[in-house]
Amino acid sequence: MRFRLIVLPLMLLLSSCAAASTPWVELAGQRFQVEIADDDAERARGLMFRDVLPDGQGMLFIHDRQEPQAYWMKNTRIPLDILYFDEQRRLVSQQRNVPPCSAGDRCPPYPSRRPARYVLELNAGQAAKLGLEDGAELVFGPGIPAPTH
Repeated sequence: MRFRLIVLPLMLLLSSCAAASTPWVELAGQRFQVEIADDDAERARGLMFRDVLPDGQGMLFIHDRQEPQAYWMKNTRIPLDILYFDEQRRLVSQQRNVPPCSAGDRCPPYPSRRPARYVLELNAGQAAKLGLEDGAELVFGPGIPAPTH
């Protein structure tokens, strides 16, 4: 019994530390835990081959420089909102309710209307639910790598 009394608080402490270290962003007052894609391989893989993106989660793509971006849904099984942000983390373009695509290299691109440095992918419908308009600010929580350029 004594062992259980020590282990349980330790397990709770460790699980809360792990949750605290998960990177997050905040958009329109809503917090999302994010996976970070900040190199070419991670950006190319993105959310491919996933069957679900849990509520309250997303993927943040960090590019080396601000420039026109275009994303596609090759091998992506989840409908997504693709949100493009500039260096000041202001929303500059939105592609909402982008459908999955299994057509390989024939999947269409979904470009930004203005140059972007950051791209946030969330479950389709989140942008509408949040009432996002261009100019909305993306807030980075701890654990988001600082740009190198």
